Parts: sequence; structure tokens; C-alpha cells
Amino acid sequence: MEEWKEYKLGDVAGVKGGKRLPKGVNLVKEPNTHPYIRVRDLGTKRFLELDCTYEYVDDETQKSIARYIVNTGDIIISIVGTIGLTAIIGESLNYANLTENCVKLINIKGLNRDYLYYYLISDCGKQEIERGIVGAVQAKLPIKNIQSISIKAPSLETQKRIASILSSLDDKIEVNRKINANLEQQAQALFKSWFVDFEPLKNGEFVESELGMIPKGWRVGRYDDIIESTISGDWGKEKPEGNYTHRVACIRGCDFQDIKNGLRGKTPERYILEKNFLTKHFKDKDVLVEISGGTATVSTGRVCPVSQLLIDKFNEDIVCTNFCRLVRPKPSYGAYLYYSWLYKFNNKVMFGYENGTSGIKNFRIKDFTSLEPIVIPSEPSLQLFQSMIDKLQMKLQMNGSESQKLASLRDILLPKLMSGELKVNEIA
Repeated sequence: MEEWKEYKLGDVAGVKGGKRLPKGVNLVKEPNTHPYIRVRDLGTKRFLELDCTYEYVDDETQKSIARYIVNTGDIIISIVGTIGLTAIIGESLNYANLTENCVKLINIKGLNRDYLYYYLISDCGKQEIERGIVGAVQAKLPIKNIQSISIKAPSLETQKRIASILSSLDDKIEVNRKINANLEQQAQALFKSWFVDFEPLKNGEFVESELGMIPKGWRVGRYDDIIESTISGDWGKEKPEGNYTHRVACIRGCDFQDIKNGLRGKTPERYILEKNFLTKHFKDKDVLVEISGGTATVSTGRVCPVSQLLIDKFNEDIVCTNFCRLVRPKPSYGAYLYYSWLYKFNNKVMFGYENGTSGIKNFRIKDFTSLEPIVIPSEPSLQLFQSMIDKLQMKLQMNGSESQKLASLRDILLPKLMSGELKVNEIA
């Protein structure tokens, strides 16, 4: 039987902290060569890569924090707030700045980098991280306690084999995520081509409208014209108190990205009244809207499509929280409603329909649906668009289902491989 050795993290890797922004300095949204990694940028991805959600430091600030950058291949761990989030720095974030709420692991020796990553996100690693957390008011993970984290590992060759098994599953999940992102881009491009630029009808007859020239036979209306009803959410109860006996999944705004990609995610379960479920449950082609949580830079009004595949994934027992609304379109308008709404959101129209002057803002959904003008296409155009979106949605949900199964397999294998309970030669 192969011998497993025990290491202290500080003996096999350098542990370096990030850097707080100078007092009075704020991040900027305009992209430059100085992205700034925060705890909120970490999540479930193994590799961190630059995307549109990142913010940046200006050139002058960069000079004062230039020593606190990361390099491709470094492992980073969050140490304040949500503690223990772990990721590997990808190529697009080479030389990015690191928040003081994270540390980086560098110069790893004696351990395979990917093995170390998987160990830290395993139950064994999480327990070690939790042991090092201090602070009653604000919990944190000091660097000296990170250096003391105990790591058990087999030979370097076995480490590589374990990491290869787990990373092959994560690689396929990432491929599916990229495919789904491409499918979503295709759908949004198709909507813009048809219903904003009118490219399929550019040689046809156009007429004047309050929104400019539109194809003849189309008209200008409001969202209320294509919506059957707007249904409130229900956060429910954690325990079945009183008549709260129907257990359902309650989708929140933070779950939108998962369910768009065909994943179930970590949607919480709650108990609600049976009669509430009957009036609030989802139907195919519904559209979920987030109505609370806007800020000065990110508006409310985010949307998520509902499909029969999604409903089946939750065994039909699914509602939304009271921070969201379920918008039910009239027949033929499902795909058009969702992508039209998404187009408005991406073009920052929702800022004009928020209340509140500071802090968290809320979306005035009734004002938006009754006042915001839209082009209402002809029935044949709507039906053809819906059929094309249905095909894309089917592919997206199938990829998501496969990723869910792969993630479940990885999560089953991870603790068994890291504890030595399961040997790599026992996996075909």
C-alpha cells in the first residue's frame, strides 16, 4: 500500500497576501491592463479568467500596488467574508491585482498544483481551512494559519493521476459552459438581427412609427400587450409550520446564471402553502425577473427564461422568491418577451424604472410593462423565432444536464480520492 505523507502548506508553497486599495481610490469600469481580483470574482470555476464583470485600477494607483499581483498558475484563496473560495489564475489574469481579502499560493514544490487545488476544495481541505478561521465579529483566515494547514498526499505521480481524473471532469464541464455561452450569444444575435435591425425584411415595405421605421404589418405597443399575467414570488418557510407543507425550490436572482446554463445550482428549498404553489408555479415559456437588489452600477430587471426542461429538472416543484416576479407571456410571445427584455436590460434601460436614491434599489416592473415601448412583430415571425430558440434551448439544457451529472461524479470522487479511500487504479 502506497504511503501518504503529511505536509504543512507553508513548507510546500509561499503564502502571500493581496493589497487594499489606497484610501479614497475607487475601481474603474473602463477596461485597461490592471484588472483587480475581488472575493466576488471567485466561485465554482477552477480557473479564473477575465470577463466583463471585472473592474480595474487606474495607472497611477497601479504604481502603488504593483507588488501585489498574481501570475498565471497561482492558487488564490479568499480569507475574509466568504472564506475558503479557491481558484487557479488563468492566462488572461496574468499580472492582475489581488484584493487584501485573498492570498496567493506561489512557488509550489513537492506537490502537484492541481492536486493541491482539489485538496483545498475537498472536505479534508475545507476542514483544515475552518480550523484556521479566527474572529467573532468579522471572521478571517490569517496567513500564519494558512501556512499551518495540513495536507496529506501520496507520491507525486499518484497526485498527478488523481488531479488528471478530476480535472478531466472539470474540463468537460467548462467546455459545456463555453458551448452554452456561444448558444446564448447566437440567440441574442438572432433577436437583434430580426427585431432590432430587421435584416430579414430589409427589402420589404416599412412604415413610420414612434420608434422609427418598422416593417409593414408590425406595430408599436407595450409589454402589457404581450403579457398574460405577472405573478409574485413566495420565500416560504424553512420548516413546515402551520399549513406550510408543500416543499419547493425557491429560485433567487443569484440562481439565474446556473439555470440559464441548464444547472440546478444550490437553489434553496422552502415550504409554502399548497394553494400558493398552485397559483405561483412555473410554466413553460415563463420569464423570471429580478425586482430587488439594484445598485448605482447594476440595475435590477435581470431576466431568466423558463423551459419545460427546467421545470422537469426541479420535478415541477418550483417557484421564485419574493425578490423576483414571474412574467407569463401570451401565446407565441415567450422567446420574444425574454430576448426583448434582455436586450433592454443589456442596454441599461432598466435604470430609468428603479426607485430609491441610495443603497439597494427596486425595479418598478408595472411602470416598465405599461410604459416601455416595443415593436410587436407579426405572428409568422414570432412563431419562426420561437421554433429556432426552442432548438437552441434544448441544446443548452442538455449540456447543462450533462455538466450537472459530471459535477456530481466529481463531488463523489473528490473526498474518496483525497482521503485515500478510493485508489486511482480502482477507477477504470
